[in-house]
Amino acid sequence: MTLGISILTLVLADALEAGRDAVIRLGIHQSQAYRRAMLFVGGAAILFAYGWTVNRPPWDFGCLLGLYVVFFFLIAQLISYLVFHQKQSPAVMIGGILIGSGGIVISAFP
Repeated sequence: MTLGISILTLVLADALEAGRDAVIRLGIHQSQAYRRAMLFVGGAAILFAYGWTVNRPPWDFGCLLGLYVVFFFLIAQLISYLVFHQKQSPAVMIGGILIGSGGIVISAFP
């Protein structure tokens, strides 16, 4: 598996993981029982898709973990902003810089 395909697969897995969390959160705050149940079932299906996506490729996941964490942080913050209309605080931005820095170190020096 090439590095480009590995990175795209990680981004997809992160999108599924963060998206699943958002779907479950929407379900928790849903007042209609049918919609709540559908969101929970959707979240479970996304969990399966995430697990398959992240575990199927024959890669050294430990070496790619740094990039995985960085992509998860970025996607989670994007979902937080777009779906839940939450602005990122300076602390979150500083933490994001640290996460990005750590991801670079982990990926560059396995």
